[in-house]
Amino acid sequence: MYGNLKNYLSEEIAKLHEQKLYKGERIIESPQSSEITVKGKKVLNFCANNYLGLSSHPELIKAAHEEIDNRGYGLSSVRFICGTQDRHKELEQKTAEFLGMEDSILFCSCFDANGAVFEPLLGPEDAIITDALNHASIIDGIRLCKAQRWIYNHADMRDVEEVDPTTGKSGKGLERCLKEAKAAGCRFIMVATDGVFSMDGDIANLPPICDLAEQYGALVMVDESHASGFMGKNGRGTHEHHNVMDRVDIITTTFGKALGGASGGCIAGPKEVIDWMRNKARPYLFSNTLAPAVVGATIKCLDILSNSTELRDKLEANTKKFRAEMTAAGFDIIPGVHPITPIMFGKYDNCSELAVKFADRMLEEGVYVTAFSFPVVPRGKDRIRVQISAGHSTEQIDTAVAAFIKVGKELNMIK
Repeated sequence: MYGNLKNYLSEEIAKLHEQKLYKGERIIESPQSSEITVKGKKVLNFCANNYLGLSSHPELIKAAHEEIDNRGYGLSSVRFICGTQDRHKELEQKTAEFLGMEDSILFCSCFDANGAVFEPLLGPEDAIITDALNHASIIDGIRLCKAQRWIYNHADMRDVEEVDPTTGKSGKGLERCLKEAKAAGCRFIMVATDGVFSMDGDIANLPPICDLAEQYGALVMVDESHASGFMGKNGRGTHEHHNVMDRVDIITTTFGKALGGASGGCIAGPKEVIDWMRNKARPYLFSNTLAPAVVGATIKCLDILSNSTELRDKLEANTKKFRAEMTAAGFDIIPGVHPITPIMFGKYDNCSELAVKFADRMLEEGVYVTAFSFPVVPRGKDRIRVQISAGHSTEQIDTAVAAFIKVGKELNMIK
């Protein structure tokens, strides 16, 4: 029977190759850092989520080693049976305090956290209202829930129904969705949004979202995966960046990006919500415990960030420098303040092929970046998504910009 499936998959994979959409893997032969080794060659890394440069930080590595020595390699259990150590509780407390919430609950990833957060809280008599460009994990989590669903055009707060220029699909503004959910007599209504949208690096406009949620009696849930650790004055996230820390009800986030870069995630919110999750969230009840080494290193990470804003301040300065110099060079980049800096290729012929060729040439110049094309981004929105880190030196940023300019001129993208 597999023969039929094998033939089908072989044909579809061949199509991906023909369309230049096949996503291969470049193998890293070194620790994750601002400089990595690929095929025996040292290159500058400008496409990791290592925002604060902590993935190979010596204090985190030391903490991970100590945790293995003191608490072992793994727990071989789910949390509620025999898998909760004192250090898990300590990390949950520190995470909640850092995010400004009452309590938190750990998961093996934020994908799991987003898969867990909706179904225990909301049923068929309730409503979820979600941004059209929310992360796949939010989409999948909503699919697991039986609540009624509304999708609002990306970042559209209005009481309208029209075509979303971003997706090309007919859609509604957030207020229109809230009005319809309210008119439908929904018991609980939750607005779900990314804090930072990972493909464009744009930041959710949380103040009007919170205003509308309060007006219509809705909850606000924010995924802070691309914000925790560095957005806001103290790096708490987009809710601090927008000064709405006391107006967001539930946060999900990851430890796999700025907060150490290994694995793990959490849901943070009111104590009652977290207690309910411990009893009803399936990825918590039926998935193994977060490994001790990750727990110990993440605790050390939060301690570092709670004592100093030096890393987030350096990241902010690096981001401003790179964005300003790439704009001055003539590249088409999406404006913003986030370290995600998309270099857009949509206005050029054969943009998908051009983006891949550009990324390959950059690697030859000693700079590791990745091209993004359909279906990761919409057709015609091909890009190289550069991600700046606090681990980058001024000299490394200068080198990357110089390589971009060299390849950009070579491929007739800039003059």
